Amino acid sequence: MTIHLKDPDATIDYLIDWGGKLGERSVAASDWAVAPSEPGGLVIADDGIDGARTRATLSGGVAGHVYRATCQVELSDGRIDERSISLRVEQR
Repeated sequence: MTIHLKDPDATIDYLIDWGGKLGERSVAASDWAVAPSEPGGLVIADDGIDGARTRATLSGGVAGHVYRATCQVELSDGRIDERSISLRVEQR
């Protein structure tokens, strides 16, 4: 598992590419969530779908804490899939 480093003052886009798994399907909807939820923690500032990729703009976070940003998608055929990104917040 890869852990991405993020500065607590940075606002950065993170992408998940679903393309290789979709076949003829497309991403119809996406829902991002961050755990743990805490005061001053990592937050989703914005999100969106760009073709076969989903994007979350993440900001904040407490230095030294590890977070998981999870994206659940609904595909055009009604199936559900989910992937996560792990981030460690470090003052850089």
